[in-house]
Order: sequence, then C-alpha cells, then structure tokens
Amino acid sequence: MKTKITLLSICFFLIAASSFAQKKATPKSIISNSVGIKKYHDNEELKRMQKGQLLNLYVERIEVLTNILPYIAFATKPGVTMSTLGIPNSNDNRKALENQIENTDSYVENTIEFQKAILPYSDTDRLVTAVLFYEEIMKSIHSYDEFN
Repeated sequence: MKTKITLLSICFFLIAASSFAQKKATPKSIISNSVGIKKYHDNEELKRMQKGQLLNLYVERIEVLTNILPYIAFATKPGVTMSTLGIPNSNDNRKALENQIENTDSYVENTIEFQKAILPYSDTDRLVTAVLFYEEIMKSIHSYDEFN
C-alpha cells in the first residue's frame, strides 16, 4: 500500500512539474499575419460601390496601415520576428512587443468604433478619394524595400 502511495505521489509530482515548467517562448511576429487587404481598387470601381461598402474598405485600410506603418523600419510584411531581425528574444523585449501589440489593438478598436459612428456623415466622393489614397500608401509600402 505504501508503495502505491509513493508511486502515485511521484507521478503526481512529475505531472505537476511538467505542466508548470517554463516553456521556451516562441518569437512573435512583429506584424500580425491577419494584416492585409484582399484587393486594390480603381476609381471607377469605387464610384460604383455603395457608401456602406466604401466605409468598410476605408476602415479596413486604416486598420492595415495602423498595424504596419510603425514597424516599417523593421519589416513591411507579416511573419518577421524579433529573432529574424537579430533582436534578442528576451523576456523584456517580448513584453515590450506584447504591450505594443495590445496598445495597437486597443487604438484600432477605438478608432474603428469612432469611424463607424462618424464616417457615415462623410461625402461619398471623399471616401472614394481617401480609399484610393490609402491604397497608394499601401502600394508604396510594398516597394519600400527598393529604397534599401
């Protein structure tokens, strides 16, 4: 009986120790893999769209630009990690990146909430122009590496 209790205690201890063991943190991508747009549009195509569709495109582009622009000194595409760039994957650096991602997510969420409340009052032609402008910025981000 004493052997069973000892054996069960050892098994319980090993299970508990393995579940609480520190795991090597995998590097987190600086730019989220979910950031991106499906399609670029031209002026005529946008002018045929309803205002609700334009509002969605406008908000989507704000979200993408907000998630990419602060990091263009590091990367312009998702999948790049601190380790890829030679930045140590230390606890402090991971925490800093996680805080930045949380802050960006909060900012984007608040901005989208504001845009959904106020943006419907905007002029449709100005929305078309803004979407085209944001798309041009995104296209120029894709050619950013040519400047290096």
